[in-house]
Amino acid sequence: MEILVSTLEAVPGYRVAQVLGVVKGSTVRSKHLGKDLLAGLRTLVGGELPEYTEMLQEAREVAEARMLEEARRLGAHAVLGVRYATASVMQGAAEILVYGTAVRLEPAREV
Repeated sequence: MEILVSTLEAVPGYRVAQVLGVVKGSTVRSKHLGKDLLAGLRTLVGGELPEYTEMLQEAREVAEARMLEEARRLGAHAVLGVRYATASVMQGAAEILVYGTAVRLEPAREV
């Protein structure tokens, strides 16, 4: 079953039937020495650092997959209010954290 992931607090056409709790996923990534040197050279001319862009994209995907696995274990239909955060753990390493509220949904009743 696919779990809906949304930054919204509600899903149009549905109501939250049960709040299962906060779910989260994280990963800590460090820079690869070779890519770090190449990125360092690119800072001299400016522009995007694709080595870091790729590393951070992969880190977000891993963190989100871990969050979704936790939601799946709880039997969630959706994770709402999803947020991403990053923090420096040590020189050259960063944590990517993703979190949200796991919920079960049911169709909204029309009045």
